[in-house]
Amino acid sequence: MTGEESLRPQSLMLTFLGDQVLGRDVCVYSGSVIDVFARAGIGEQATRSTLSRMVGRDLLRRQREGRRMYFGLTERSEAVLRDGEQRIWQTGAVNRHWDGTWTLLGFSLPESWQRRRHDLRSQLTWSGFGPLFNGLWIAPGEVDVSALVAELGLSAHVKVFRAHADTGTDIGQMIEETWELSDLAGRYEGFVGRWQPWEDDLPDAGDALVLRLRLQTEWLRIVRRDPRLPVKHLPDDWPAEQAEKTFRAVYERLSPLAHEASERLLDLVPARPQA
Repeated sequence: MTGEESLRPQSLMLTFLGDQVLGRDVCVYSGSVIDVFARAGIGEQATRSTLSRMVGRDLLRRQREGRRMYFGLTERSEAVLRDGEQRIWQTGAVNRHWDGTWTLLGFSLPESWQRRRHDLRSQLTWSGFGPLFNGLWIAPGEVDVSALVAELGLSAHVKVFRAHADTGTDIGQMIEETWELSDLAGRYEGFVGRWQPWEDDLPDAGDALVLRLRLQTEWLRIVRRDPRLPVKHLPDDWPAEQAEKTFRAVYERLSPLAHEASERLLDLVPARPQA
């Protein structure tokens, strides 16, 4: 199974919305979405189901125009998409400007709270933390986890500090012991292997839009799972920089044809103020 095949319809949908709707104050016709997603191998029923679920989760709003149904962004989905845009285009995959600060998070939970412990560890991993010791997790930079901890109802059981390592601490070794570097490197290498051929090839015009959606969705999934460890303490052959170059080169190569396809395929209308 390739990285492309494992992308979820909702992830592709968010990319599509960020690509075509974000910042334009428009809504997109459901039939246009179905057409684009059919080109990505996603059936009409799955696309309609994804749209309905996202409305239910306050990630989309409906707007009727005559007999046609259009979909636009909500405040929640706009915030999610702005965060993804920031992660791809501003933050990037390579952390060259780390100032030596670490965020340390310590927790002590009763043995009976296995589920809550699992949820906390999962959320910390998603936020870039790794387990320095069993109840002490660490992330590079200043990471605000107050909302995460409060949502889990664990504020009374968690303590957060900012710290710098003592001179003489082998940070590179600590990173290798704390994070699964081989797994992360493998994701970047796999991305390059899948997408580098498109630096030189061009797809049919009708495929460019879908390819660019897949490219962005897969790239965002990888960088969101990257804790952005300081590059000066990573192996010399760390593949994130090459992967980011591949992403940007392929994105630029696909963009003219993708834009042409979106102009042809998409029915957009101005978004009306919500009641």
